[in-house]
Amino acid sequence: MRDDLQDLVDEVSRVLGAPATLEDREFTLLAFCAHDGTGPATPGATMDAVRARSILGRSSTPDVRAWFESHGITAATGPVRVPADPDAGILTRLCVPVRADGRLHGWLWLLDEGRTDVGDPSAPGLPEAVLLAAEAGRLLAEGRPGADDLSAALRAVLTGPAPQRAARSLADALGPASAVTLVALLPAAPGLPVGWAPPGAGAVSAVLAGGAEVAVLLPLPGDGDPPPAGALSGAALGGLPPGSTAGVAAARTGCGDLPAQWHEARTAARVASVDPRFAPAASWSELGAWRQVAAVGDPDPSLARLLADPVLTRTAGTWLDCAGSPQRAATELCIHRQTLYYRLGRIEELTGLDLADGADRLLLHLGVRAARLTSATRRSEDATTDRDLSS
Repeated sequence: MRDDLQDLVDEVSRVLGAPATLEDREFTLLAFCAHDGTGPATPGATMDAVRARSILGRSSTPDVRAWFESHGITAATGPVRVPADPDAGILTRLCVPVRADGRLHGWLWLLDEGRTDVGDPSAPGLPEAVLLAAEAGRLLAEGRPGADDLSAALRAVLTGPAPQRAARSLADALGPASAVTLVALLPAAPGLPVGWAPPGAGAVSAVLAGGAEVAVLLPLPGDGDPPPAGALSGAALGGLPPGSTAGVAAARTGCGDLPAQWHEARTAARVASVDPRFAPAASWSELGAWRQVAAVGDPDPSLARLLADPVLTRTAGTWLDCAGSPQRAATELCIHRQTLYYRLGRIEELTGLDLADGADRLLLHLGVRAARLTSATRRSEDATTDRDLSS
């Protein structure tokens, strides 16, 4: 394909009589033709600082990209004239979008010194250049990432290097203006069953943490309504072992905020694994106070002695979840009320907290819930370690 692209660039340069370069959607140089001058960035020259940097470094700086994008090149469906910026060493350019089936794959750039009238579709050489750009788009579309490439891109966004570049690859595949959400799956046993596939058209999945977590990127309907994501997460769980849970992030437009969505989805899945009210699938929007618990991180050190006793820890959590009602808590725990009072006294002794004080009760409630989330995370990590050691 690279030779074909080079031939196309050479031909565009010939028909328009100007040095040409081809860049992809990331402004990465794909091909360029020879130029016949190395003079400074002045009118009449065929090389400027931007072209030299693109050829030598294979890419453009963020400032240069912003300058070009400010002239509408990302939305353009036909040739665009980008004016010069002498202070930045930028000569005027003819930009021909490289598209296939309406999707942008890059641009052809020509240093034509302003000779070509982009307002005249029949300007000499322009119709041929547009056709050649369409052929370049076809070639680039054929080389678009497959399912494995998109999975690798999603993994890179969430855990690996070059997350911005990987996010652009996903946005190009799904559509930059698409509403998307992330679903986190926590399999009860690390790994995925043979034949498992993410539900929904256009979904992209990536296995993370040695199989302890699975991220599923889901494009949503045009209105970005999240309920379909919840239904799809339930369908995804159908192929996983019993006890697996799922979490659904709030919807966003585009792929620019995937790390934040992954935090939301993972938190929801972890809550679903420790709070039966949310199992087996929870969404970030319905977590309520659990969102604040997730932000707490590890429990307060003053609770360490209590948290070492699972019976008293469960008693504290249940009593607080029952709004401090002795009758409801004793019923929930299947114990006598006097036993509950004894345990509450022991909780005060171990923590130094006054359970009649609202602030102390808040500290205890947050700590107990945070410990439950931390425990779920450690179980997942331990399962991953066991899997790695046995492989």
